Amino acid sequence: MGRWSLDLGTCNTGVCRWDEATGKPEFVALPAICRVPDGDDALLAPRMIPTATHLRADSDFWTRLGAAPWISRRVLWGRQGWIGQQAIEKNLAAPTAAFVPTFKGWLGRASHAPLARVRGQAWSARDVARVFLRELIAEVERVTGERIRDLLVTVPVDTFESYRAELASILHGLGVDKVRFADEPVAAAVGYGLGLSARRRALVADFGAGTFNLALVELRARDTEQGRAEVLAKTGRTIGGDHVDSWLLDAILDALGSSRANDDKFWRRQLVDEARRVKELSYARGQEAFRLIPPDKLDDVQRGRLRPPELVVDQDFVRGVLEQHEVFKMLGECVDEVMTQARTHGVTESDLEDVLMVGGSTLLPGVYPFFEARFGRDKVRAWRPFEAVAWGGAALAAGALTESDFIVHDYAILTYDPATGDVVHVPIVERGARFPTRPDHWHKQLVPTCSLGEPERVFKLVICEVGGTAEDERMFGWDAQGRVHTLKGGEKRLIVPLNEGAPTLGTLDPPHAPDDRTARLDVCFGVDVDRWLIATVKDLRTGKTLMDATPVVRLL
Repeated sequence: MGRWSLDLGTCNTGVCRWDEATGKPEFVALPAICRVPDGDDALLAPRMIPTATHLRADSDFWTRLGAAPWISRRVLWGRQGWIGQQAIEKNLAAPTAAFVPTFKGWLGRASHAPLARVRGQAWSARDVARVFLRELIAEVERVTGERIRDLLVTVPVDTFESYRAELASILHGLGVDKVRFADEPVAAAVGYGLGLSARRRALVADFGAGTFNLALVELRARDTEQGRAEVLAKTGRTIGGDHVDSWLLDAILDALGSSRANDDKFWRRQLVDEARRVKELSYARGQEAFRLIPPDKLDDVQRGRLRPPELVVDQDFVRGVLEQHEVFKMLGECVDEVMTQARTHGVTESDLEDVLMVGGSTLLPGVYPFFEARFGRDKVRAWRPFEAVAWGGAALAAGALTESDFIVHDYAILTYDPATGDVVHVPIVERGARFPTRPDHWHKQLVPTCSLGEPERVFKLVICEVGGTAEDERMFGWDAQGRVHTLKGGEKRLIVPLNEGAPTLGTLDPPHAPDDRTARLDVCFGVDVDRWLIATVKDLRTGKTLMDATPVVRLL
């Protein structure tokens, strides 16, 4: 029997299963209901499923029969509604009373609250949740041929037990025999590859479509198997990607000289959707044109009195909108609030070991650089914001937890080809390496380059982070300027120098002559228990030790 995980989000949902053959989670693609069927750009979260439901107004014999509890526990006959992208497409022109864009927030606090009306009948949050989960499980079975019987559901750390009880009751009624729960920060930690064999403090930044939530959690080995984390501090704001879309549209309309005032819900929805498209593609391509003609310009364009207006939006434009609405100020206030609370537990910023980025809005321009500047590049784990929680949930479901940490990216030293002068990146620590390593994990004897043709007095080595992916993975990486890049299928490497400001590893006395091609330096690199790259450097001519297991940069 397969082990499955469900990351039930407010706006997007992910399904994962543990693949016994590969020994790792597999994100399940459901083309009929996912955001972008056959989409290949990870920035668009193509395999995520909108947590939207459109209830069916009529029903056939099989649907009515399939609604019986004793039937649905065994087979899922008929269709009670449409979910995901199908539900959204049925409501593109204008939302109907049968459409529910999200139900998660209501399920735990007011499960009886009416969210929809179909043919005069009110449908509660509990009813809508059941239809969504039923059609999701049915779609998984149609695509994979497997019925979900063992499921781990990830939940926010501050959810009430009533939310878990509602989900458990619904899922048991849909034939899921084994239902377990795990706190989202624990799942995210596992999904990002953290070893949880000892106590660990992590700051989880969850920036989604509707909210920003920040939680400082303590992860303990004894609680990991139960999927629990202790919350030391938390805060949040009702700001998310949907708000950014609206702000961005207003800025675009201002730039086009168009009116913001538009009471036509159809047009406003179309314009916001276009702003969202431009926002997302500006991440992937650097810039994208807003091509939808605002309604107050449409008549002039159609009559030939005006050329179709077009505005190219780039990441700087989006970042300017965020700054105008004080998003980065909000991030700083939230971090300050959490750390103020944390100090009552004796925890300071230096005690934080990891910052976990979750949710698509963490990809907004400037968000990663904010956390990188505040906590350091080596602490911020951000390459899997859409999938980390579901991935970790599948690993928790399978009981396949890492016993120790591993290095996430490749690391290399920057050297020059002596014949051509071309830059060469020589790997010194490979991705997946467990740490601590031996002090001589990488060991070579080197000849100083004397790149300017002058005797070399100072021995320098620039350490580079090399971001990349396995053939079947999609990840994100950030360059030295904090710009996001899609990394997929091993096609692309992102190389970021880490110690350009302090690359010196020793002083050569006497200096090394340019025409001397004999090895002068014995160099070893290893990784210590705290993820520091340590260097041991000896001058072979003088016998002096220039560095002795000295920390150089901290790795991710």
